[in-house]
Parts: sequence; structure tokens; C-alpha cells
Amino acid sequence: MEQFDVLIVGAGLSGIGAAWHLKDKCPGKRYAILEAREAIGGTWDLFRYPGIRSDSDMFTLGYNFRPWTEQKAIADGPDIRKYVNETAREAGIDKHIRFRHKVSNASFDSTTARWTVTAQTPEGPREFSAAMLLMAAGYYSYDNPHNPHFVGEEQFKGTVFHAQHWPESLDYAGKRMVIIGSGATAVTIVPVAAQKAAHVTMLQRSPTWMVSRPATDKLANLARKLLPDMMAYNLIRWRNVLMQNFVFKQARTNPKKVNAKLTDMLLKELPANTVQAHFQPRYNVWEQRLCLVPDSDFFNAVKSGKASVVTDHIDHFDESGIALKSGGHIDADIVVKATGLRLQVLGGATVSIDGEDVNPNSRYVYRGMMLEGVPNLIYVFGYFNASWTLRADLTCEFACRVINELDQRKTPIVVPIRTEAVEDEELLLTSGYVQRALDTLPRQSSTDPWRDTQDYLRDRKSIRNDPLDDGTLQFRPAATAAQPALAEAAE
Repeated sequence: MEQFDVLIVGAGLSGIGAAWHLKDKCPGKRYAILEAREAIGGTWDLFRYPGIRSDSDMFTLGYNFRPWTEQKAIADGPDIRKYVNETAREAGIDKHIRFRHKVSNASFDSTTARWTVTAQTPEGPREFSAAMLLMAAGYYSYDNPHNPHFVGEEQFKGTVFHAQHWPESLDYAGKRMVIIGSGATAVTIVPVAAQKAAHVTMLQRSPTWMVSRPATDKLANLARKLLPDMMAYNLIRWRNVLMQNFVFKQARTNPKKVNAKLTDMLLKELPANTVQAHFQPRYNVWEQRLCLVPDSDFFNAVKSGKASVVTDHIDHFDESGIALKSGGHIDADIVVKATGLRLQVLGGATVSIDGEDVNPNSRYVYRGMMLEGVPNLIYVFGYFNASWTLRADLTCEFACRVINELDQRKTPIVVPIRTEAVEDEELLLTSGYVQRALDTLPRQSSTDPWRDTQDYLRDRKSIRNDPLDDGTLQFRPAATAAQPALAEAAE
């Protein structure tokens, strides 16, 4: 069994960032990255649907240590994949990746203060040992998206599939295409597919809040001409962070005003009757993630007549398309289900402590990155209301602080312990993919430190500066074991 100081699970945006921070702040630590797939990039290598791009600007989705220097601020998937790959290659991180190693379970032994991690490989199961486990496998299942079955689907004579599993050989030129869904995936596919398809219809049960933004940031490109890359990057990054933070807080404190503002912006993009019928959600802005439309491409496709939006419910599929509950019918050759992700905790791995399985849903989250009673495990889970990497970078910095603190104390175990009852608090977003996963996600409280604040400015200050010895995060010798913590967490 190979021995490491740290095992990182996942070689996507988070995992490569974690390795960089580890090399930078914990030099000399022996580490490996276990990646289930055959390539670096995670989401940005998995998703291959037309137009795949970020729904966050790259000045905040990019790493805090490596500037984004491409012209587009709202980047295409291949450019993001290139950025992650270059980061890995330039830092020598790619040499530490074990591809086709899907982690299936991890077991902590409190007498040795080490994790035994089992990965499934083409050659069979392999085991690894590590003092610290850093889970950076993302937040959703790569193999199992939310893929609802519709009545009569088998009768459809055309092609139907989920967008997460887009066939690379698909030819949709001249075809009638229906995209089921109204989130970021659907809004990305529609304008690109409309360029070749005979017609594209986005079929939604209910509207989503959308906002247009230029794909190219003129101020950022000007700043790069006048300033060094990193200085220009940080300048634009902070502008965007502060703007995002302001808009989000305005949406929480004065939702009607923000709803009206976005509606006014939509009315500049589309006719009033179209906005009223298809772009007025029942929820307030930022109760679900705001959908970004770069350069108004989606709106332009609708205005051109190459694409259309239908707000209705599916009654059933038939041979030629989709019958709606309103009595209408949409003829189709291809139906794409952009029906969402399936959230997944800890990369889908089974985790146990001294032979006892850990149920994340029975545990409170510590500062959005550890589970109560679970030692030597830190997981990356980004923001819902801002760019994923803002949180990922902070989590990795925290992990390095903890690792160095363990070395300084010459103590092998770190574990967050809850000593008093707390009240549960609902998660921030009402999005379907979040609500569907409530019975699997860790619990959070309304009080610190047992919650995920979703506040980058606050997190940045506390994660970097607050003392680790906060009365909750406990540093223990192996002799005390983690089993009492497990019992306490179950009370």
C-alpha cells in the first residue's frame, strides 16, 4: 500500500488548485491525486455539449494565484480546460495524478491516525494510505445526472438523451430540437444549436431569472495593457467580487427592487409579451442561481425566430415529439434533457471511522468544509451565490493551515466537535437540484461555526486570520481515537 501525507480526490478545477496550494504552503508533503476519469479538468472535460462555457466570470472563477489572461471573461469550456491543464503542467502537478482511479471508500483508523482509501481501477481495487484526505471531487455525480423519465418516452422515434451525456458524434443540422429545462445548460445550448438546427425550442416548466453580460470585459483587457497581468487580474477580480456581493445582498434585503431591475433589463432584450409569458419567475432573484447570458446570445436567438421558449408541462411523449398538458404539441427530431445535476457528497465515496459508516446527512458542517466528528478530512464545496473557485481557494488555504498546525503540535488528529445543541437552518437556494438532495447533504445551523456562510468577504477574513484553536476544532493524539467523536455526533 502506497503511503502519502495527503491524498487529493479529483483532478478538476478544485483538485489542481488544492495541489498547487499544498506545494506552495506545505512544501515537502508527499501527495497524490486520485482521478476517476482519464483527463484533467473535471466538469470542463466532462461536459461536451455545444457552447459549453462558464456561468461565472473567469476573474472570479480563476485561481487566486494564477491570472486569467484570455480575452473572454465569460470563457468557453475548452479555454477553461486549457487553463486548468496549464496550471497542472507548469507546477508539475500532472506528474502526481493517478488517472482511472475512482475512490469508492475511505476508512479512518484512529489508532494509526490514517486513512485507508480504496480506488477502483481497470486493474482492480488499489489501496492508498494518507494522514489527510482532501476531497475535491466536485458536487455532483458525473455518471448519474437528474434524468426523469417521461410517459411514452419509448414511443419517440427520434433521439433523446441527457445533456450531461451529449454524444460527440451527434449531427443536429437541419433537425428540430427540443431542450427540456431552463437553467445554465439549456441557455448555453440553445443559441449555439440554433445556428445549425432547423429550430430549437426550450421547453420549461417555469421561468428562470436571466441577465445578459458582455463576454469580453473591456476594462479588464485595458488594464492588462497598462498593468502587469497579476495586478490587472486582482483589480478586476475585486471589482467583480464586490459587485457580486452587493447585488446578492440587495436581492436579499430588497428583492422586489432587484426583480424589477432585472425585468427592466429583460424588456430591453425581448418584447414585453415574451418577457411576461416566459421570463417572470415565481421566485426572487438569487433564491436560485442567476442564469448568465453572454452577449445576449440566447435572447438574440429567440428574437431571430431560430429559437423559441415554451412554458408548459409535459403530458407525454409520442412518436413525433412532446404532447403538452395545455393540449399543445412540439414536433421534434431530437430531445435533450437539460434537467439538472444530481448532487453528491464526498465524491460518492463511502466513509467510515473505526469501522462505523459516516452518514453526512446526520452531521453538521464545520465552516462549510469539514464534518463534525470526522477527523483529518476536508472537502471542497464552492459557493452557490458566487464563483466556485473563490471558496475552493479558501478551503485549500485552510487545509494547509491545518496541516502545518498538526506538524507544529506534533499531533496527528484534527476533528471538529460539537458540544451543544444547535438549530437547523435551511439551505440558501431553492433550486431543484438542491432540494432533491436535502436528505443526503450535511446539515447546517444558523450559528457559527456549524454553517456555510456563502459570504466570500467574511470567509476570506475568518479562514485566513481566525485562530484554528477555536474551541470546536480539536487537535488530538491518536491515543484518544475518533470513536468518542462519532458517538457524540450521533447524540
